[in-house]
Amino acid sequence: MELFARNGYKGTSVAQIERAVGLTPGAGGIYHHFRSKEAVLSAGIERHLGRVAALRDIRHVFAGVGDLRTELTLTARYALTELDNEAELLRIVASEARARPELVEDAVQQIIGAAYGGFAGWLRDSAGVPQEKADAIAAVGLSALLSSRLLRALLGTDPIGVDDDTLVATWVDMILSQLPH
Repeated sequence: MELFARNGYKGTSVAQIERAVGLTPGAGGIYHHFRSKEAVLSAGIERHLGRVAALRDIRHVFAGVGDLRTELTLTARYALTELDNEAELLRIVASEARARPELVEDAVQQIIGAAYGGFAGWLRDSAGVPQEKADAIAAVGLSALLSSRLLRALLGTDPIGVDDDTLVATWVDMILSQLPH
């Protein structure tokens, strides 16, 4: 996955993959385990998706603390940490979305779509926000967190320059300002 993230699918050779996993480069040993280079990428994406399973239903991650500010703060910090941990997957999904949409579509739905739905459900259930507004708050709120990490993952630098403490505190204030009192 590191090779795919750094070099892209086209820029990663089977020999490089074999070398990275300790097989003899160019000998075809990878084909004893996978039918193609695309199968290697697909298996790598699936492995990453297994590690982010908790984000799929974000409303259960920190729900029940009893204080919306604390729950939102924990949720934002958790989301940023998970996005940092999955920077390789973000780079791969972004770079392969056009060339291999069928391969990355499920990854995008599992990582992003399910997190949005889960967060909107949490807003509805925990904060009493009507569904349509909860969907909009989730879209704006999680997009802000995602874009801060996506820019970093894709560009290799932080063009926004806002530290995480300030980002999270501002994010929480913005979300709370949209909730019924």
